[in-house]
Amino acid sequence: MLYSLIQWLKKAGYEIPGMGLWNYITFRAGVAIIISLIISMLFGGKIIKFLQRLQVGETIRDLGLEGQKEKEGTPTMGGVIIIMAIVIPCLLVADLENIYILLMLLATTWMGIIGFTDDYIKVFRKNKEGLSGKFKILGQVVLGLIVALTMLASDDVVVRMDKEAADEMGYEIVDFFEVQDAKGDLNEIAYVKSTLTNVPFFKENNFDYQQLLWFLGDNSKSLVWVIFVPIIIFIVTAVSNAANLTDGIDGLATGVSAIIGGTLMVLAYVSGNVIAADYLNILHLPGSGELVIFSACFLGACIGFLWYNAYPAQIFMGDTGSLTLGGIIAAMAILIRKEWLIPILCGIFLAENLSVVLQVSYFKYTRKKYGEGRRIFKMSPLHHHYQKLGMPEPKIVTRFWIVGILLAVFTILTLKIR
Repeated sequence: MLYSLIQWLKKAGYEIPGMGLWNYITFRAGVAIIISLIISMLFGGKIIKFLQRLQVGETIRDLGLEGQKEKEGTPTMGGVIIIMAIVIPCLLVADLENIYILLMLLATTWMGIIGFTDDYIKVFRKNKEGLSGKFKILGQVVLGLIVALTMLASDDVVVRMDKEAADEMGYEIVDFFEVQDAKGDLNEIAYVKSTLTNVPFFKENNFDYQQLLWFLGDNSKSLVWVIFVPIIIFIVTAVSNAANLTDGIDGLATGVSAIIGGTLMVLAYVSGNVIAADYLNILHLPGSGELVIFSACFLGACIGFLWYNAYPAQIFMGDTGSLTLGGIIAAMAILIRKEWLIPILCGIFLAENLSVVLQVSYFKYTRKKYGEGRRIFKMSPLHHHYQKLGMPEPKIVTRFWIVGILLAVFTILTLKIR
């Protein structure tokens, strides 16, 4: 709203000292982080006291883990703090006419409502099962569907490329114009709607999902939604649930999400900057640079919440936070067309998710074969395995953060590794 107000004043002919700073994404991103931190740290304590008065405490199942029962009664539903610290600064400093910002605000509030409903049923209705699993999945599917269909249909979600190449590939051209290169020659540039995305490690690192339907020939373009929509839905659902599984010990999901959010900020910046995108040979996505602002809000919210969520936690985020964090990460990676980097960037989430899948699958297999279920890990998700080994909770979290930082650095390096 502040950004919109400043733009209105500018058009009206008013000049205010410092107004020009608001044209810079980096400046607005810095302001967004500061506001987000202030909101989460200032209101976080008040919300914790409010939840304590309501006796909104976490019910802990006895899993035989050291220090587990001490957490009984710790306020949950702290994801509300994260959502506030994302949405409010974003509304203040981001361009609210930008399609990418609107989609991310939708993803945040939508997943927040699903998570909040789940926590509300658990806490206030005293139903430990919470929201039915099928309704959670349905909510994630709906978000994936909205993101996928918007990318397919909106004239504001485009890729910048050479017009000649666009004509050759048969892409729908939304707009085109001429630019002068360093030699003084004029080149025609087009904004096209496509299902192009970036893939790591390959020299020609662009991939179009319609290539998966090569056997359909010319029909692959019109039927690409058949493969594109399910893939997007799968990514949103998988990452959201994986973030939920990771939220098992103090500060783990929050810290890992902050690392991922910082990396997505870098990726959004280079994707939205024509010079950086051309240099790195990645897709230039006009308008996506505004996602740097959203990433800044996300980063500030996670760090601010960590003030209260670090060991020993004064509050838990609950599904209100974990489902929202996962949905945001998935949606943003998809929108900046870096979803193939998710297995690397979200490696912690992936490992936690795989540990559960492997544990359950192996237990069922051995029970069927030997009559007695056997385990790969002492307990899943993976962080509980290390707890069972006697490793202190802060040490597990710190080491997971370090691995998360290594994965984030490697993710950024893939921009140059071909």
